[in-house]
Amino acid sequence: MARITSANAFMVDLAPKVVRTDAIQSFKSQETIFVVLFDADGARGMGYSYTIGDGGPSILMLLKETFLPRLMGQNADRIEAIWRDLLFCSHATAVGPIMSLALAAIDTALWDMRGHKTGLSLHVLAGGAKTSVPMYTTEGGWLHLPPEALVEDAQEAKSKGFLGSKVKIGTPSVAGDAARLEAVRTALGDDYEIMTDANQSMTAAEAQRRVPMLEQLNIAWFEEPLPSDDIAGHRRLQAHSRVPVAVGESLYSPGQFADYIAADACTIVQADVARVGGITPWLKVAHLAEAHNIAICPHFLMELHVSLVCAVPNAPWLEYIPQLEDIAAPMVCEAGWAVAPDTPGLGIDWDQEKLKALTVSGSAIEIREEK
Repeated sequence: MARITSANAFMVDLAPKVVRTDAIQSFKSQETIFVVLFDADGARGMGYSYTIGDGGPSILMLLKETFLPRLMGQNADRIEAIWRDLLFCSHATAVGPIMSLALAAIDTALWDMRGHKTGLSLHVLAGGAKTSVPMYTTEGGWLHLPPEALVEDAQEAKSKGFLGSKVKIGTPSVAGDAARLEAVRTALGDDYEIMTDANQSMTAAEAQRRVPMLEQLNIAWFEEPLPSDDIAGHRRLQAHSRVPVAVGESLYSPGQFADYIAADACTIVQADVARVGGITPWLKVAHLAEAHNIAICPHFLMELHVSLVCAVPNAPWLEYIPQLEDIAAPMVCEAGWAVAPDTPGLGIDWDQEKLKALTVSGSAIEIREEK
């Protein structure tokens, strides 16, 4: 048995590469929480999770006081058992962002360790359905950008081989959103995919008013039009829309995805590996979606999601938002396609010296097995 003997955790605060705004918020920073696990065989696994500016210290405290001490002495090979044990030991605070984000840091570290011990990459460990995936970019589609900037970014992306762009919507008027989307469609043509994201900003009526315009422009999907807990509203919207409704970046458990799918309230799921609680539950969501002939197009974290979308057959896209360039080697991209790493584990080449330099003062945690 390869029991877990020690664990470290720390937080790095990364500034966004560009100004990132949507209909409800601005991306202030990426509080990146790392967990490093060691087992009795000397194996090491490194995982991570994140916030977009708030809550990082709360995640660290949950790791320090509850999750990491409970890991000591457990068999690192039994990833499913560990995930369920940590989920149920924290059931009084589940399901929610802090618990899921803390779980994800541990779960991704365990999968990284398994990869290093077996010599296999994550995309092979998790399924190995393909080796590369097309990308769409969100980095030039933020809500504060005028139509001409959206067009310029989409044209540059297309020239690099990207097959689509996401444009944030949720301006005060339908005309305002239409102007942004029509500019990109006119400039890029009908063979370039345009995704839209409302970031939960709309009432049911406002979302419904936009459907004819989105249909006319042949939009690839309408993402998070309503608050994430409004399953009934999403069901009614999807029933009257030829544009696929996408949800998931603000859901925190496989059960929440199951509720959406059972209600016919979406036709694309966007599970975020950190927000749903790690690789273990992400795969549950992906396979659930596959069983219902639904695509999974995950949110953010492209450096980790590239391996997961290549692991399963029903993941047609990877979202391009670079954020780890200051602390990790760039993800491999070829003519608008992301290539799954073939190195053991998560396949992210972390710069350990930069991580040390950028670690938030006072955030480091060390837990050891009691002898």
